[in-house]
Amino acid sequence: MSWFNRKQNAVLGIDISSAAVKLLELSKSGNNFRVESFAVIPLRQDPLFDKNITNTDVIAEAIKIALKQSKTKLKRATVAVSGSAVITKIITMPGSLTDIEMEEQIMMEADQYVPYSLDEVNFDFEVQGVNEKNPELVDVLLVASRRENVDDRVEVLLKAGLKASIVDVETFAMENAFSLLSGNFVSSTEPQTVAIADIGSTIAVLTVLRDGRVVYTREQKFGGKQLTEEIQRRYGLSYEEAGSAKRHGGLPDNFTVDVLDPFKKAMVQQIQRSMQFFVPLNASRGINSIVLAGGCASIAGIDKLVETTLGMPAHIANPFKSMTQSPKVNLEDLRNDAPAMMIACGLALRSFD
Repeated sequence: MSWFNRKQNAVLGIDISSAAVKLLELSKSGNNFRVESFAVIPLRQDPLFDKNITNTDVIAEAIKIALKQSKTKLKRATVAVSGSAVITKIITMPGSLTDIEMEEQIMMEADQYVPYSLDEVNFDFEVQGVNEKNPELVDVLLVASRRENVDDRVEVLLKAGLKASIVDVETFAMENAFSLLSGNFVSSTEPQTVAIADIGSTIAVLTVLRDGRVVYTREQKFGGKQLTEEIQRRYGLSYEEAGSAKRHGGLPDNFTVDVLDPFKKAMVQQIQRSMQFFVPLNASRGINSIVLAGGCASIAGIDKLVETTLGMPAHIANPFKSMTQSPKVNLEDLRNDAPAMMIACGLALRSFD
């Protein structure tokens, strides 16, 4: 299975998280993208454990619903494994080697880079460019993951009637989607270091990009599920009722002060803590701005709280800001879900590699 597939026809981006399946289809005309179809299908039970799929049937059923709801005709898809389930390593190799020769050499030396036997692993590689210290060498990005992580995702797509074109890595998908955002707030003349805080239902991922390339990631257990559970506990609701109330309103007047504001503060502290692990390592090159992604980025006022607490510009992720939309796309739904669609967007962009 290839992470760095060379040329693709149009593919669906399908992001599988603990709380939802997100589907996205993009098209491109010249330099302009268009959202052809999308769907976000909540999952009633968490089908993942430590980012590994534990229930393929639940996810496959959600994908089938997403396909029907989105009315897409595409039958090929791109999915991603978690960055924490992947080993990445930059290695140097002679620039004179062909791709086949590189693959043969990597296979011979793989036990140096991957702590598993080769029959347990899917791996791929991509030449990054000429090595700075020796122009006869090239830097090669090697990516490896346990085969089960890849096979489970391929199986889920098959059960839903789709074929996997590419199995990507969430970190790479985020980097890919960021390329759509950067023009909105990053100066093109100066090198910039931008943090993306992607806070979903159960996992908060901080990704730091320098000049558009990922240089650091950190995962923490934290997410919107904690807010849903607090609403459930405080107001005596079922988990589904609490989730619906969180999204659509209808909670008592004290909700904002007693429940939402403390969660927002905890969320900012989580981001701050994750950033502190990066900044001491890179004290001379701090973070210039932060992008808020994931479902929790849709909480009203969270960007302003991040700005005032961290003292840096904060932006809500919207990879669709410069895109047009097909008539079948509900614009309000797309706008509401946009911050949580970064990985799906990065995956859908693989159609145009």
